[in-house]
Amino acid sequence: MKHEVDLANYNLRSDLLIEATENVDGLISKKRSIGNVSVTEIVVDEESSKLIDKKVGKYVTIEFEDVTDTTNKNKVLKVLTDELKTFIKLDSKEDLVLVIGLGNDTSTPDSLGPLTIDAVEVTNHLYELGVVDRNYQRVAAITPSVMGKTGLETSMIIKSIADSIKPKLIIVIDSLASNALERLNKTIQITDSGIFPGSGIGNRRKEISIDTLNIPVIAIGIPTVVDAITIVSDTINYMIKHYVYAKENIDKPKYKLMINHNYLKEDIHIKEEDKESLLGLVGKLNGSELKALLNDVLTPIGYNLIVTPNEIDYIISLLSHLLGQALNTIFSG
Repeated sequence: MKHEVDLANYNLRSDLLIEATENVDGLISKKRSIGNVSVTEIVVDEESSKLIDKKVGKYVTIEFEDVTDTTNKNKVLKVLTDELKTFIKLDSKEDLVLVIGLGNDTSTPDSLGPLTIDAVEVTNHLYELGVVDRNYQRVAAITPSVMGKTGLETSMIIKSIADSIKPKLIIVIDSLASNALERLNKTIQITDSGIFPGSGIGNRRKEISIDTLNIPVIAIGIPTVVDAITIVSDTINYMIKHYVYAKENIDKPKYKLMINHNYLKEDIHIKEEDKESLLGLVGKLNGSELKALLNDVLTPIGYNLIVTPNEIDYIISLLSHLLGQALNTIFSG
C-alpha cells in the first residue's frame, strides 16, 4: 500500500534562501570554498522568485564550522568582510549609512541585531560636530525593538527615521530561523532584497526593503533557532546515516578503536532498503514527507517548539561581535 502525506498544511520554517532552493532547478548559483568556509551566491530573478516565494535579488550564504576558535573566527571575518564589500556601494564617506539591529534584546536568540549595534562604531554625531576623521564612513545606528514592546510596526519606525535623516543605505541585522541543525549559528546570509522580520517563526511583519523605503537595503542574518520538527527530522536522518555507517564498518579494526567519530564527515551511501529496514513505513518517506508527518504529530498538541542551543549566550556574543567587526572594518577602510 502506498503511503501518502499531505504537504499542503506544512510551512517550512526557514529564512535561508539556500534552504528554499535546494530542490529547485534553473537558478543562477555559484559556490566556492575559501579554506573551510563555503560561499554560495544565488541570484533570484522574477521567474524563480515566484517558484520559491523569495524576493528578487542577490543572496550570498556563508557557511562555516564555528566561531569559537579564534583562528576560524578570523577566517570567517575575512570572508564576511570581503562579501559585504560587494554589497555596500557608496559614493562618499559622507554618505550616511543607517545600521538597524532588529530583534529583542531580552531574548537571547533574538538579540543578534541589538548586540551587533552595540559593536558598531557610529559617527553621524561626530560628522555633525565636525570632529571626525573623514576616512571613516558616516554611520548612524538604531535598535527599534519589537512590536510586542513598542506597539508599533518596526517598518513604521524605520521609515520615520529614514524619512528624517535620509540615509543613502540601510543595513538591517536580524536573527533568522533554519530548517537544518547543521546551519544553526554557522551560517550568515547577506542579501540586497530586504527582509520580512519574524517570517521564519511564523510572525511575519511588514517588509523592509528598497520597495517600501525607496532606499537600498542590505539584510544580514544568522539562523539562531530551529523548530522541534527540524530537530526530530534531522535526528532521524542522522540515525539512518549512523546505522548504515556502523553496518558497513563494524568489523573493521579502526572502527572499534574510534571514540565519538564524526560519521557525518564520511561518504555514506544510503539505500532505500536500509531506511526501510531500520524505520519501516517512516523510512519510506522523503525529507518533505517526513517533516509534514512530524508537523501533523507535534503541531496539534503544541509541541513544535522553537529551540536554540544551550550555549546561545556565548555564541550570540561572538557572532554579534563578528558582524560589528566586519562593518567597522569596511566603514573605516
